[in-house]
Amino acid sequence: MYKQILSIGIIMTVALSSCSVSNDADTILFNGKIVTVDENFTIAQAVAIKGERIETIGSDSEVLRLSGPNTNRIDLQGKTVLPGLIDAHLHPPGAAVSELSEEIPDVHTLRELLEYIEKQAEEKEKGEWIIHPRLFPTRLREMRQPNLDELDLVAPDHPVFLNGGYGGMVNSCALRNSGIDRYTKNPGILKDPETGEPNGLIRFSAFKLIEKTMPDRTLSYEQELDALEKMIRRYNQVGITGITDGTETTQAGVRQYLDLKSRNRLSIRVNVTVRTPEYESRDHFLNELTQLGFYSPFGDEWVKISQLKSSIDGGILTGTAYLREPWGLKAKEIYGIDDPEYRGIVKVSKDDLFGMASVANEIGWKMTAHVTGGGGVDLLLDAYEGADKESPIAKKRFSIIHGNFFTSEAIERCARMEVISDMQPAWFYKDADAMNYILGDVRIKTFLPARSMIDGGMMLNGGSDHMVKFDSYSSTNPYNPFLGMWVLITRTTERGTVICAEEAISREEALKIYTINNAYGTFDEDIKGSIEPGKLADMIVISTDYLSCPADSIRTIQVEETILGGLVVYSR
Repeated sequence: MYKQILSIGIIMTVALSSCSVSNDADTILFNGKIVTVDENFTIAQAVAIKGERIETIGSDSEVLRLSGPNTNRIDLQGKTVLPGLIDAHLHPPGAAVSELSEEIPDVHTLRELLEYIEKQAEEKEKGEWIIHPRLFPTRLREMRQPNLDELDLVAPDHPVFLNGGYGGMVNSCALRNSGIDRYTKNPGILKDPETGEPNGLIRFSAFKLIEKTMPDRTLSYEQELDALEKMIRRYNQVGITGITDGTETTQAGVRQYLDLKSRNRLSIRVNVTVRTPEYESRDHFLNELTQLGFYSPFGDEWVKISQLKSSIDGGILTGTAYLREPWGLKAKEIYGIDDPEYRGIVKVSKDDLFGMASVANEIGWKMTAHVTGGGGVDLLLDAYEGADKESPIAKKRFSIIHGNFFTSEAIERCARMEVISDMQPAWFYKDADAMNYILGDVRIKTFLPARSMIDGGMMLNGGSDHMVKFDSYSSTNPYNPFLGMWVLITRTTERGTVICAEEAISREEALKIYTINNAYGTFDEDIKGSIEPGKLADMIVISTDYLSCPADSIRTIQVEETILGGLVVYSR
């Protein structure tokens, strides 16, 4: 499975002894800058590996004493070594198959989008669907969806679906195919206020009406498994050695990772998220969790179940996030929302959330939830506080996935209960300009305020929410960790704007978010997240000195080698 390649191009071998067990190190990396990310942020020259674990760190002279005749000595020639990077929230199974049939365009303007749809219409038979699996209009330069007339002009005979996850846009052909007209009653179908006819904008409650007429793409289990393995290899290329699959899976969803592991094809450490059962009553919910047959955390250092996840609201890019205040006047312009009091959607009641949190706390599960608006953050914290009054949740590592909008009050509540923020810095990169335009100068100050969150005593985890496309930079949600760190350090957006520069954090703090903090979030801080004796030998060799290079060079840092358990799983 693993390419065992020596750093700087020499073949890496594992020291074996046929007659006795040697005390010599298997591998020593020396003459480098080893950024340990330990408690003191120690910088060393060398690190020794024995088996799958780190034996010692220190100066060249200290560590090379552990060298024997079979030790693999790697001269780093001054290069920097970091702990293996961890992505706290992404969706590998879906991402793995997203571009198997064709590349998904990375469009930035309405013109590029419409040209893509027109080309698809020319190439496909009449009646075939044209689908963009993740299109967010706020990320287009014009910050709007194409309207019905524009879509009908470029694809009059093809149903078109621009899927934004919690909202989207379809053309007239798609509406006809799905049997949707002015008489269709569904809150997810937006209509022209004057004519009463559907205007093409839809919310996720109407997705089933659209999707039932779309073609199914059936892949065999082995095809899905191969695609997942290749996606994991792409993660290795950008230094990722550990992930939390944020897909709300069931027991069967763990099988792919376990099968890759059993076949010696898993080149990453995986934490899996379990979907909360439907909440009908406390006893029913407790019984459903008990029937799962496992708990949090459950598994080993390769595949582990770490958290229970609910879903509270929609998304900021479709105007369905649940905010503290109404979305405002710009909501109609961007999302087609007419109601001036509209704050977004809520998918679970406060009482049910409290019930889930209370049961999870009682039986030892870590709980988390998808929430993207500030109102949703407060709702979830209310539930957590209710559970905390019954029994402290501090050591359970409850968290908030996304969250996005944190006031000083929310930060204080999180810090007091030790609730972790599972944030996506690349969302700031992609979406801060749009949020600034839509929400204004005051509310934008609460959008991923990393400096305030750290200073307020919060633990931050870093993830990407990667779900579509293969490339680490051009994916709908980019998954390159160095891009995420650069965003946290510079507060710079894709459009080159610096927003709320006072919320920037240091390089050391950003690196911790993608290493030891993420390990802590999954109860793994004793085995990974830093380069320390006794921990798993997960580390990366990089092309640039992360701590001293120009800030703008951070986002383009290349990974020379990714080492997992002492073995090289990627070499550039």
